[in-house]
Amino acid sequence: MTETPFTIAYQDEHLLIVDKRPGVVVHPARGHRENTLAQLLAPLLAGGEESERAGIVHRLDRDTSGLLVVSRSEEAHGLLQKALSERRLEREYLALVDGRPPARSGTIEAPIGRDPRVRTRMAVDGTAPREARTHFTLERALPETTLLRLRLDTGRTHQIRVHLQAIGHPVCGDPEYGIPGRLGLERQFLHATRLAFAHPISGEPIEAISPLPEDLRSALGRAEQLS
Repeated sequence: MTETPFTIAYQDEHLLIVDKRPGVVVHPARGHRENTLAQLLAPLLAGGEESERAGIVHRLDRDTSGLLVVSRSEEAHGLLQKALSERRLEREYLALVDGRPPARSGTIEAPIGRDPRVRTRMAVDGTAPREARTHFTLERALPETTLLRLRLDTGRTHQIRVHLQAIGHPVCGDPEYGIPGRLGLERQFLHATRLAFAHPISGEPIEAISPLPEDLRSALGRAEQLS
């Protein structure tokens, strides 16, 4: 039996919080038309919404694991999108990066657009750049790497990965913006670890936490042993 590529961290009649495994595309796109998260979740969405992106409020890259919220009604979807645009939906990530940032905390503010040389990549000040802002704090200092906790104000494609590369500290194992295979990783060390927001209907506080998955814990252990 095939293992389900996600678990449900929270569920009610209005929304789901999904903990996504790496390797899963969130919604259909060129080259990934089948077995996307949106399609797999379709039976759980109230009203049998037909859109290929039905319920999706925000996305994660294919090989980024962790939490994302999915609406189960048009009303919840609109309110969650509004909370996202007004930065009332807190999204925190953990990333292991090469080297050590010059400060224990900071903000990376640089517009992101399509890389004019490689169409599958994004770049700071690329084509048609859009505002992007990422906050970071040092979680753990290691011999050659640093574990960072990051919070997004905006949600551009590849935002964290592009911003960290731009300051000279790419995400470990990142095949596009860093060194593939670093610390034995088969993907980038990036995990959506926390979501917090007011419930769109009741207003009650909602929080979900996702611990690092096994492959990232193993890479972190190897990083600790470097000297």
